[in-house]
This record gives sequence, structure tokens and C-alpha cells, in this order.
Amino acid sequence: MPDTTIAAAAEQVSTARLSLMPLAPPPAGAAPRDLAEAYAVRDAVHVRLAGSRFGARIGWKIGCTTPVMQAYLGIAHPCAAGLFVGTTHRGDAVLRHGDFVRVGVECEIAVRLARDLREGPFTPASVRDAVGAVMAAIEIVDDRYVDWQSTGTPMLVADDFFAAGAVLGREHDPAALPDLATLRGRILIDGVEVGTGIGADVLGHPYAALAWLAEHARERGQPLQAGEIVLLGSLVRTQWLSAGATARIEIDALGAIEAGFA
Repeated sequence: MPDTTIAAAAEQVSTARLSLMPLAPPPAGAAPRDLAEAYAVRDAVHVRLAGSRFGARIGWKIGCTTPVMQAYLGIAHPCAAGLFVGTTHRGDAVLRHGDFVRVGVECEIAVRLARDLREGPFTPASVRDAVGAVMAAIEIVDDRYVDWQSTGTPMLVADDFFAAGAVLGREHDPAALPDLATLRGRILIDGVEVGTGIGADVLGHPYAALAWLAEHARERGQPLQAGEIVLLGSLVRTQWLSAGATARIEIDALGAIEAGFA
């Protein structure tokens, strides 16, 4: 994919996201053809977003790490997207429903890295030692597409795969927690439980998702760094929200976190 085509695709994606205009499938020849091209466009999008209200990338989210989400989206492999300082919130948050095209939420286990992950091979056991904190997180997603099912996986990846931010709960020392694979999470919308899941649903273990991301990032020349936040994948199918709704997630040993959409 020529550099000029990458730049044009990145401009289309970033302009649509900043203007809250649904992204239409691009014409033939203007979209990334595979995941390698998709991630090249994604990286160019991140450069453009850094000068906007999104700000610098401070971490990553991993999509499609659980059977429920792979079945929902029809994609059988993980995908990586950026997490930005301007759309990441700590503690319970109230956001504007109108700041999104079609906002949704997901129930996630998140980690903060205490050291870099530069040299593989990466395994769940090897990446565990790099985790400085674990927290419950609400991933905010946005269906910002004219028709996401016809947009195609490469273009979705180029546009950060629905990612729209995060609300992070209290940090916990990983050494003081039970095995993350055993943690059960649930999501409530306006006080009504709408789904549950368990850590083992995330590629067999949440740290397996982190190991996948570490390898992906190293291969792209962007190795994971100390201080970065990583959302490891939704335990529950995405829940789309009406204006005025409040989402709450609760995860064993990690506590609860809420986000309202006024």
C-alpha cells in the first residue's frame, strides 16, 4: 500500500472520528487490503489524533479475545487498538451521550505495566512479572460506521476497532489477587444485570492476551512500555446504551466502576 494511500486512508478515518460522522466503506483501492496495511493506517491515525482532543496514546485495547466477542463480530483473532489520554477516565465518570455516534460499553480486566516488554518469546508467565497493577475497567466503544459489517476487518482495525476510551477502576497489586482466570465479571445497565463472563474466557487467561499484544507490538517496532495501560478484552458482549443510561461493571476482587451517559 503506497504511503500516499496510507495517508489518505488515515485522513479519512481521523476526520470521520473527530467530526462524529459515520465512516463509510471507502472505494476500491482506498482501503487497507490486509491486517499489515490496516495497522500501518492505524499508526498514521494515531499521529493525527495526538494533536486533537484525543491526545497522546497511553496504552492499548485488545479486541476479539473472547468467544462471545469473536462470535458477535465474526472475527476469529485478536485485534489491537490505541488508548488515548484524552478519552481515559479514572474513577466513576459521567460522559456526554452526544459525544459518540452509537456508544456502547464492555466489561474488562485492565493492567498497568511496571516495566517494558521488549524481548520475546512472550508467554502468560513471562508477561505476568511486568504487570504493576490490575483494575476493573469499562471500555467505551463507538459504532461509528455507516455499516460496520460491510466496512471490513482491515478498515475496522485501521479505525482502532470501535475503541472510544475507558473508565478505569482502583488499582490492585497483582500479587494480592487470585488467579485472573478465575475472576468473574458482570455488567449492569441501570441496575439490571445484562451479562456475565470469566477471566478464562480471554484467550484462556487474561495474561495470554497480554502476551499476544506484546508480540504484536514488538513485531511492529512499538514494544510495550512501562506505564502503559492495556485493556485485555471484554468478558461480556458489547452493550449499546440509550441517552441517560448508567453502566456498572463488577469484577471479583477488583471491585466496581460506573459510567453514566448524560
